[in-house]
Amino acid sequence: MAQRKNPVDMYVGNRLRLRRTLNGMSQERLGEAVGLTFQQIQKYEKGANRIGASRLYQFSQILSVPPSFFFDGIAEHLQAPEEAFIGTGLKEVPQPLQQANGEDAERDPLSSRETLEMMRAFNRISDPSVRKRIFELCKAVSDKEPEEEEGRGRRGRKRMVARR
Repeated sequence: MAQRKNPVDMYVGNRLRLRRTLNGMSQERLGEAVGLTFQQIQKYEKGANRIGASRLYQFSQILSVPPSFFFDGIAEHLQAPEEAFIGTGLKEVPQPLQQANGEDAERDPLSSRETLEMMRAFNRISDPSVRKRIFELCKAVSDKEPEEEEGRGRRGRKRMVARR
């Protein structure tokens, strides 16, 4: 019987990968910084191996984030987080956390290399007015209207179009 990956380890690993990629750092370079091989970094990022507290602190220092960064937003990904740790294990792996493992990774837009590279490039734009204009352009050419994403009805869209 194959051992199931712990959803918390998968989430923390995903956050490690996100930050490493946003910093433009390879797995090999991160591994060298902490005295590990790139294969070990891969295992951490996939949630196959658990990251110890001291190692997580090292990663936070190297990647210039507080240690809490690796847990930001985790509550939304766990089903009933208060109950999840009662007893011997966690509940079923929720859908968002399954994305870190295998074929579902392609469904998570924040995990795609294209998104990470775009975020990195966007963050390198030093002029705030240029950043804002690019952001507005992206919103304008996206497939969804902002009201659709927020759950507003058709009437809200008409008002928005009329103001333009």
